[in-house]
Amino acid sequence: MPKENEFENDVASQWCPGCPNFNILDAIKSALVELKKSPDQVCLISGIGQAAKLPHYLQCNFFNGLHGRALPAAIGIHATNPQLTTMVVTGDGDCYGEGGNHFLHALRRNPDITVVVHNNEIYALTKGQASPTTPAGEKRSIQAKGVQIAPLNMPAIAIIHGCGFVARGFAGEPKHLKDLLVAAVRHRGLSYIDVIQPCITWGTRPFSWYKDRVQQLDDDYDTADQSRALEKVMESSEKIPIGVLYQASERKVFGHRFREIVDQRPLPELDPIDAEEIKSLLQGFRSAP
Repeated sequence: MPKENEFENDVASQWCPGCPNFNILDAIKSALVELKKSPDQVCLISGIGQAAKLPHYLQCNFFNGLHGRALPAAIGIHATNPQLTTMVVTGDGDCYGEGGNHFLHALRRNPDITVVVHNNEIYALTKGQASPTTPAGEKRSIQAKGVQIAPLNMPAIAIIHGCGFVARGFAGEPKHLKDLLVAAVRHRGLSYIDVIQPCITWGTRPFSWYKDRVQQLDDDYDTADQSRALEKVMESSEKIPIGVLYQASERKVFGHRFREIVDQRPLPELDPIDAEEIKSLLQGFRSAP
């Protein structure tokens, strides 16, 4: 069984001291240990932002790409090598703003990946501008008169479109978040966790405000009830529910459907290509006029 220190590395963190992102990082490491994964079995994908830095601080395979473009890279990696545990680590701006269109189509494709969104309701890397989840009326650095449009409710969108696993976590409850991550990875198909991650530098509300309001879903909450799940994420309440909001029965995932059409095996299962054949092929390009 792997130990947490297998995922440790010596990369210096660029997060603010005391940032809730550290709790999310610890929860991911603990989840991977509980899942008995080793670093070579895991691939993390991210775009741009404070959340997107997380793979730098984890010893495993990772791909750090363009702003908002983590999901298509992750889907390609999953389709190419389904043996990897593929996770996207992203923020509300990165995933819901620049990457919002990719998220919508990922819901349709149902790739077997886990998407973890650090949601602090702002663009924290660039000094607190409003993001797609910033509450209406809130004044931000370039929204001096307050945000004029309603925030995006991506968990509701995911539930409406039948995402197989939709959850909300809180960075202040790392043990509970770890359990959500374990369940998400074990779910076969697209798993999505929206994580409340208050920014201690640019955020409007203190960490304690969220701590007083998060509430774990009751044990008798029916995660298979899609209508109830939608009602739950649309509620206007002083309490913020955390836990598995909706979990549907598993359906075919993108990579397997794709390979059925093209009749092709994943790359790791293909016969190795002889090195001399590759050299000969490349030589042909070099000698071309």
